Amino acid sequence: MLKKDLREKYDTLRAELSTVSLASKSLSIANISLELPIWTFNYYHIFLPIKTKKEVDTINLLSILQGKDKNIIVPKVVTNTSLEHYLLTDNTRFKNSHWGVPEPIDGIPIQPEKIDVVFIPLLAFDQKGNRVGYGKGFYDRFLKECKKDVIKVGLSLFEAEDKISDIDPNDIPLDFCVTPENIYSFPETS
Repeated sequence: MLKKDLREKYDTLRAELSTVSLASKSLSIANISLELPIWTFNYYHIFLPIKTKKEVDTINLLSILQGKDKNIIVPKVVTNTSLEHYLLTDNTRFKNSHWGVPEPIDGIPIQPEKIDVVFIPLLAFDQKGNRVGYGKGFYDRFLKECKKDVIKVGLSLFEAEDKISDIDPNDIPLDFCVTPENIYSFPETS
């Protein structure tokens, strides 16, 4: 299926989710993520959801990371093509971007090569770990700045598609994807 068709399909499916269903699915994703082999690292990058787009609510994952005393990194869009990354602390203040993304106003910057695990927002993914986002390429560019062995974990409200047919050479596949019911693990493709 083409990315544009998947975007349309999953935008519609998300729009149909009730607030209760979204909260339940998000909690399940956080609980299932505890089974991932990722919890021995130190630096975890996590997105904060765009509420109007009904993205996975990462508050439960944040609680898990804080409970495990991990360094939590959150992104901020700085240009139409790039992100900056900040350590989440008790003093971090947030402001919604024009896209509705809660972003840190300022703080302690963290370089991408220091990050061990990245939780990635997405609309859809396939059986090979390819993913569809909103089409801006923020995460593909960001992941290229990370160390080669950074662990890429997608968070999806829905199960895998069979195949995304228009993969770009710059698209970076996932290592894992967590849904409310499953963990998908993808073998290295390189």
